[in-house]
Amino acid sequence: MTAMPDPHIRHATFADEEPLAALDRDTWSPLHAVQPRPQPPYEPFFTERSGPPEILVAELDGVVVGYLRLGLATPLECNAHVRQIRGLAVADKARGAGVGRALLRAAREEARRQGARRITLRVLGHNTPARRLYESEGYAVEGVLPGEFLLEGAYVDDVLMGRLV
Repeated sequence: MTAMPDPHIRHATFADEEPLAALDRDTWSPLHAVQPRPQPPYEPFFTERSGPPEILVAELDGVVVGYLRLGLATPLECNAHVRQIRGLAVADKARGAGVGRALLRAAREEARRQGARRITLRVLGHNTPARRLYESEGYAVEGVLPGEFLLEGAYVDDVLMGRLV
């Protein structure tokens, strides 16, 4: 069996708009999304609040297979030492290749480079695979908002996780 190459992680560029938008649409799932399934006309991937500098891109053999959105947790100066993961997606064809783990590790390094002390995220309570991945990378549950979302007829917890960088 041939081993898959390690993912290459880099910062996004404006040229990544369409591959990232397509990946975002292709990976939509009620397992992690609180917004309805995207429908045409599609919203742009990059926004004024979240452009290429906030996006880490994972590639395998030059093909975009994942991304992680990393930003400030809030606009408050007293909270500037915290970064928040605001999105993580991995293409189905790249699952199990270490892409998510590589993105999380790169985000931690980027947060450290930016002078952050903590990194946080939110994950839906029923997203067991993501929660296991985060826990394996040192994230701990720091709070739970029970029944925060009503998704497909079921109430789902919002789980807050974090770690030191």
